[in-house]
Amino acid sequence: MPVPCLTTALTGPLRELETRILNAQPQIEHWFRSQWTQYTPPFYGSVDLRNSGFKLAPVDMNLFPGGFNNLSQDFLPLAVQATQSALEKICPEARSVLLVPENHTRNTFYLRNVAALKHILELAGLKVRLGSLSPEVTAPTVLELGDGETLTIEPLVRHGHRVSLGDDFNPCVVLLNNDLSAGVPEILRNVDQAVLPPLHGGWAVRRKSNHFAAYDQVAHEFAELIGIDPWFINPLFNGCKGLDFHQRQGEEALAEVVDQMLGKIAAKYREHKIDAKPFVIVKADAGTYGMGIMSVKDAREVIGLNRKQRNKMAVIKEGQEVSEVIVQEGVYTFEQVNEAVAEPVVYMIDRYVVGGFYRVHTGRGVDENLNAPGMHFVPLSFESPCLPDRKGSPDCPPNRFYAYGVVARLALLAGAVELDNTDPLRG
Repeated sequence: MPVPCLTTALTGPLRELETRILNAQPQIEHWFRSQWTQYTPPFYGSVDLRNSGFKLAPVDMNLFPGGFNNLSQDFLPLAVQATQSALEKICPEARSVLLVPENHTRNTFYLRNVAALKHILELAGLKVRLGSLSPEVTAPTVLELGDGETLTIEPLVRHGHRVSLGDDFNPCVVLLNNDLSAGVPEILRNVDQAVLPPLHGGWAVRRKSNHFAAYDQVAHEFAELIGIDPWFINPLFNGCKGLDFHQRQGEEALAEVVDQMLGKIAAKYREHKIDAKPFVIVKADAGTYGMGIMSVKDAREVIGLNRKQRNKMAVIKEGQEVSEVIVQEGVYTFEQVNEAVAEPVVYMIDRYVVGGFYRVHTGRGVDENLNAPGMHFVPLSFESPCLPDRKGSPDCPPNRFYAYGVVARLALLAGAVELDNTDPLRG
């Protein structure tokens, strides 16, 4: 597919960034290999990128990716090979895997993701069954996907230090596609099987601020490698705690953090002669699904929020109250698909890019969160674009997609560093 149009001319910082990435490709791949000797990649992950024409940066990294059904079928061979590679390191003798999905089992869009993930695992040579953490699932339950396909989900049971679905299924690996927003369930604690991603990667424990602190470390090392200002691939951020949006608690402190962040962004814009208005994204420090997010261009906007705004920010998935937020540099997206605002989302299994899609929203602006009702997806395949065309222009499809893959892998590496740093068993 063609590269979506950029409304900015590719003669500025982004073209320079893409050129440096392309020229340094051998050094980059060697650097990644050396990093993966130090850190274990998450089993899988997806990264939301924003391309402003002067900056290409990750704005979110999901350790429990949904949306496998939105990827091009062309990516299947890559995904299967990457899955086999991951399993060879985790459990070489693995014959079966227990896949644990989210609890909202009636969401057919999400279930199609589960079906796609199950298909990948089966093509990798595994027997796959689905086990639910939901107390509502008390017996094997057949779920309709709306396209003639079905999934059977069963209640998890525990025998000693292992979880299974009964006496006839004793898997080597438990693969979570449930982000544990509601907390770490007792049934999964201290089991003998490999649990992927690890329990401390769930949103009951994980914080976005920890991830971007790790990404800051990774981005600076990478920027030194290819000779760029790390800001071109790295969103500035800060955190704010002690908030209660319902009670208007902590508004002044949040406004101060927002004001400081806007000042730092403005300084970088001046340094690089960028004519744009700085903005930040305020979002819950834990959680996903595009909940608890607002775009802010003036610190006064976070003081005196109306009831609708407070309700939007106060509670995220599973009814969890928001008391901590990350204030992240807003990165414009000047990419378009059919004249609608778009952003690339890159999927990885083990340390390999296996595909991605453009998240497209006809009702949102270039400075807004696109992970919202009304979005749709345009698949792209990395089967050939994951390798650069050394003779092509920096912004031709293979090279643009290679740049996406490089920055996404930096975020994946940061995820590995983050999990290592927050491992309760470390040390």
